[in-house]
Amino acid sequence: QVQLVESGGGLVQAGGSLRLSCAASGRTASRYAMGWFRQAPGKEREFVAALSWSAGTTNYADSLKDRFTISRDNAKNTVYLQMNNLKPEDTAVYYCAQGATMSTSRNEYRFWGQGTQVTVSS
Repeated sequence: QVQLVESGGGLVQAGGSLRLSCAASGRTASRYAMGWFRQAPGKEREFVAALSWSAGTTNYADSLKDRFTISRDNAKNTVYLQMNNLKPEDTAVYYCAQGATMSTSRNEYRFWGQGTQVTVSS
C-alpha cells in the first residue's frame, strides 16, 4: 500500500501564493507518476499537474501552467505544488495521487491522499 498525506492548504487572498506538499510512504516500488487534482463544490475532479518521479518531467493543465509549478524532493519522498497569483476560482480541495502513468485522467491513478482545502478570497 501507499500512503499519501497532503498539507499546506488554507485561506489566502486573491493574488497570494500557497505551496502544497504531498508526503508519500509505504510501498513505492511501482510508483511512476505523481499528480495533483482538485475538486470544487459541485464540480468534477479535474487535473492540475503531474510529474514523473524518476525523470522529473512535468505536465500541466493548460489553464494553470503559468501560475502553478509541480516539483519533487526525492530524499523526502515529497511532491509539491507551488501556486502563485491565486484566484477565487482556484478554491477547491486539492488531492495528490500516485499512478503508473503521468496521465491527466484521474482513472489512471490508484492511490489518493485525503485532500487539503484551498480557499481563495476576493
